[in-house]
Amino acid sequence: MTPTLTMTTKKKTLSVWSTGSSYEASKTRAIENGDSGCSSGDEPQDADYDMPSLSDELETLILARLPRSELWKLCFLNKRLQALVKSGEIIKIRREIGFKEPTVFMLASGETNWWVFDEHFESCKMLPFIPSDYNFTHGDKESFCAGSHLFVSGREFDGTAIWNYEVATNQWFKAPSMINPRCLFASATSGKYAFVAGGQDTKTYSQVLESAEKYNSKIKCWESLPRMNRKRKSCSGCYMDKKFYVIGGQDEQQNVLTCGEFFDEETNTWNLIPDMLKDIPVSVSRSPPLVAVANNQLYALDASSNELKTYLKRSNSWKKLGTVPVIASAQGGWGVAFKSLGNELLVIGAAATSSSGRGLTIYTCSPDPSAEELQWRRIECGNTKLSPFVHNCAVRVA
Repeated sequence: MTPTLTMTTKKKTLSVWSTGSSYEASKTRAIENGDSGCSSGDEPQDADYDMPSLSDELETLILARLPRSELWKLCFLNKRLQALVKSGEIIKIRREIGFKEPTVFMLASGETNWWVFDEHFESCKMLPFIPSDYNFTHGDKESFCAGSHLFVSGREFDGTAIWNYEVATNQWFKAPSMINPRCLFASATSGKYAFVAGGQDTKTYSQVLESAEKYNSKIKCWESLPRMNRKRKSCSGCYMDKKFYVIGGQDEQQNVLTCGEFFDEETNTWNLIPDMLKDIPVSVSRSPPLVAVANNQLYALDASSNELKTYLKRSNSWKKLGTVPVIASAQGGWGVAFKSLGNELLVIGAAATSSSGRGLTIYTCSPDPSAEELQWRRIECGNTKLSPFVHNCAVRVA
C-alpha cells in the first residue's frame, strides 16, 4: 500500500500519494518511458481553498526534506515547486540546511537500466536508459559518486566515456573525460569530490597506471594529483581520516599487491602502507578488495571465507567480526556489493542460506569494531526482482 501524503500549499490542497489514482498510473507510464515527471507537458493545476497557507520559504524548507526518490512528485503540486525541482534549486536548499541521506544506485546482471533505492530500500525507481552505444551498455563499467551525481565510466566504440546521472532532471549527460582515461581503477567520494587512482590506460591497454585525479562536481573539472608509489590496477579505494586510500590490486607484471597507500591532501603526498592486506587472502582471480568505511573505520569482506574484518590502524592488522549472510566466496567476490550506507554497512548478493531464497538479498548492520560478531538485518526490497549478481553499485550521500 502506497502512503497518502496530503500537502497544503498556496491556493492548493493535493493528495499526491493516493493509491490507484490515475495520477499514479500516468506517472508509472512516464517512468517506464524514461521521463522524470517534470516535462513541460505535466503542468500542475492550482485550486482555490479557504485554509491558511504556509509561506513559500517555510513550505520549501519542509518539502526539501522529502526523500530524494520522491522529489519528482513536487512537480505536480504547483508551478513554483515544479521550477524548484527542474532547476535543481531544491537540491541546493537541501545542501544548505545540511539535510543528507544515502541513496543506492545498482546495476544487476541481465539489466540494461540502473535502479535507484532510498536508504531503507522502501522506494525504488528504474533510471532512464543511458543513451550510449552497444559497446558501453554491454561492456564492463566502473561507477562512483561526487556531490549529488552518479558517474558511470565505460568503453564506447570511439573510446572511454563517462556518463553522469542528474537527479533534478532524471537524465544522463556526458561528463568530462579524465585527464588520463582509465579502467579497473580505484575510486572514493568525499562530498562534492571524487578521487580516482591507478587502473589500466584505455588508449593502448598496455600500461598500468600510477596516476591519480580529483573531480570537482561543482565546477565539473578534473585535477591531476601526485603519482602513487606503486603502479596498480584492479585496486580499491576509500576515503578515511580525510585521506584517499588505494588498496591492493596488481602491478604491471600481474603480481598481486598486498600493500596500500593513502593520499594526504594537507601534505600533497602519497604514503605507502606495506603489507596492508597481509591478513586477507588475495589473488588475480578474485575481485578487487571489497572494502567500505563506516564511522571513519575501515572494513573488508574476505572473499575467500565470507568473513567480515575490521582494520586496526595502529597495528596494521585485521580483526574478524564473523561471517556475512551473503555468498562472496562462490565467485571470488565478483557479483557482491559491499558498501558503506551512511554510518552502516551494506552487503548485497546471493543469500548464504537456502532459507533466504535464491534471489538478490540485502543486509545492513550497525558496525561495532569492538564486537566479536556483528548482527545483520535483512532488508526486504518490495516486489523488485533483480539478479543476485551485482555488476555495479554506488552509494551517494547528499
